[in-house]
Amino acid sequence: MTIRLDDVSRDRYGLIRRTAALKAGLSDDQLGYALAAKSLVRLTPGVFMVPQAADVARTEQGKDEYYRLACIAGATSTRAGEAPLSHHSAAAMHRLPLLRPDRGTVHVIRGGRGGSSLRGGRYRHAGGVPADDVVEVDGIAVTSLRRTAIDVAAMGNFAQALTVVDAVLRRGVTREELLDALAGRKFEGIRVARRAVEHGNPLAESVGESWSRAQMIDAELPLPILQRHYLLEGHTQIPDFDWDGVLVGEFDGRVKYRGLLRPGETPHDAVIREKEREDRFRRAGIEVLRWTWAMLERGELIPILITWLPKLGIAIG
Repeated sequence: MTIRLDDVSRDRYGLIRRTAALKAGLSDDQLGYALAAKSLVRLTPGVFMVPQAADVARTEQGKDEYYRLACIAGATSTRAGEAPLSHHSAAAMHRLPLLRPDRGTVHVIRGGRGGSSLRGGRYRHAGGVPADDVVEVDGIAVTSLRRTAIDVAAMGNFAQALTVVDAVLRRGVTREELLDALAGRKFEGIRVARRAVEHGNPLAESVGESWSRAQMIDAELPLPILQRHYLLEGHTQIPDFDWDGVLVGEFDGRVKYRGLLRPGETPHDAVIREKEREDRFRRAGIEVLRWTWAMLERGELIPILITWLPKLGIAIG
């Protein structure tokens, strides 16, 4: 059976609605066949999308976009009501980078009385949201950046909380606004959220950098300066982390070199350029330490720093 999805109109988000499919002459049986053939993906009852290319779907960006569309589908379905998206769903709409986000649930704050509930992949959080903490993103009502950051921070561990706080500080939310959002809140995770706000830094440029710093804070190690500027041999160098001008640290993300590519440059060219940059630091008497996402997952960064810092005259403990 051939299903002509090209004849079905998409909405403003690129999604296919059951009503539009039926209007285009498709039946529910044909939609079911398209789902079974994996030429359609159901996001929520009555809302579908054409699946992403496999190489895109496997990336973090692809997973984030799929979840974002699922949140949009949930918010615009006939069952959605007027509850704003919140927590990880609001973060997805704001395109906030998170550490190990929950992409399996659509979160809303429903207001009114009663407790929270989880049904059909939709988590309805009890409580209300002040009007000034509800904003519109792409036509969808979501919690504000500051409210979203506090809600996400309170749901996770310290590293996850610090990551989202760093992200909204980069976006212009102030520490005072975050503290205001915390004021008077009584919920599980309040201490984690408050600690993240205290340590948040808008100069952290990625999830990996935030996670690195969270591990350093938990280990009570001397904290580095972030994004310190150096002029070395006529080149401006800005390392991710700097300890007293004797050690710089660089987090190498999984797509680091692809992200660094200049026009006409290959990944090999970028590696060579990074090597030359590293050599300039060493000729200036500054040691360079690199680590990866895998090292963070295995807990290897802190033992390495505990070895390196004292050797370079930086007291720990």
